[in-house]
Amino acid sequence: MSAPTPAIITPAELELTVRSFAARTDLWRPQVRFTRPDRWYRRLERNADFEVWLLTWLPGQGTEIHDHGGSSGAFGVVQGTLTERVFPAAGPVVRQVDVGGVRPFGPHYVHEVTNRGGGPAVSIHAYAPALTTQSYYRWDADGGLALSRTEPVTE
Repeated sequence: MSAPTPAIITPAELELTVRSFAARTDLWRPQVRFTRPDRWYRRLERNADFEVWLLTWLPGQGTEIHDHGGSSGAFGVVQGTLTERVFPAAGPVVRQVDVGGVRPFGPHYVHEVTNRGGGPAVSIHAYAPALTTQSYYRWDADGGLALSRTEPVTE
């Protein structure tokens, strides 16, 4: 007997998942921690179809430019403000995501997220399927993105 095939979950469904978890403050608020020098994160749930993470960000903390290894996702801000820089073929786009804002995305999405605000931020992220790898990018000499490395995702 083979294992069940995971459901295909759309970015819009992942946005709803993020909003659902954001409303469950009794689940995530007691787990909030802020650390230096790097941001803090904790997996809240993982099942056959998706996973949900809690991340915290002190001012100045952020990610490298990265993708999600072919997974779709969504992230929402539940405290503070985050700045997202997205890297479509036409060039970078910068967006501010405030409390209540959610950014859903498909499987070939490349971005970086940073807390450029003056206070701490907290966000909830959902991915489907669950993350197995993330690739990281750097600017190349031609002004485009070049793959730096791919790493497995572990908690």
